[in-house]
Amino acid sequence: MSMTLNQVCCPQTIITRNLTPSMMNLKAKLTSNLTDFSQGMILPTADGQKPSTPVVTKKKQVKTSKIQITSEAKSSSSPAPCPTGFHIQTCCFSLKETFLTSADELYRTFINQEFVQVFTRSAATVDGRRGGIFQLLDGSVSGEFSELVPDQRIEMRWRFRTWPNDHYATISLELVDRGDATELKLECRGVPAGEEETTREGWNRFYFQAIKQTFGY
Repeated sequence: MSMTLNQVCCPQTIITRNLTPSMMNLKAKLTSNLTDFSQGMILPTADGQKPSTPVVTKKKQVKTSKIQITSEAKSSSSPAPCPTGFHIQTCCFSLKETFLTSADELYRTFINQEFVQVFTRSAATVDGRRGGIFQLLDGSVSGEFSELVPDQRIEMRWRFRTWPNDHYATISLELVDRGDATELKLECRGVPAGEEETTREGWNRFYFQAIKQTFGY
């Protein structure tokens, strides 16, 4: 078989001409794969070190950004601290009054519901036991008996309706038998500042004077 000069110098031309269509397709796929592979390779530089990989760096930056966003979301969703309550300024005062009656009679006047309704001239709820509650003057006054010593001492948690919620003063009534009379000593502690005169006047008017005028003590 005779060959031309070009066929001798370019053997690739002869091979290409003799390839079948299937072989040509295989060649095209191999060429494409080699091209893709070479583009993804990290080739060494002249000094023998690998170049930086910006694609990987970009992924790390994105990951770091996601972490920061997640952290901020958790922080913003944290509940605000709840209030722990409040403190109000208080004051105290004392009163003394003499009643022309026995200690046991005066003692019952303060803890008996019927007696209280008579001298306050209004409906009242009075549970005259330790831990018993009371409410009088149309709900303007309420509280609880914290200590009861018959004919000697009455201690109560006491409040006006206009005071801050759940704030009570401590009222102590000490009864001293003077023979034909009974001396009553009142100690009031924990009255909200600014309410001293109103509370003092309330006890004088709605308790002491009302009891004397009603029962003649």
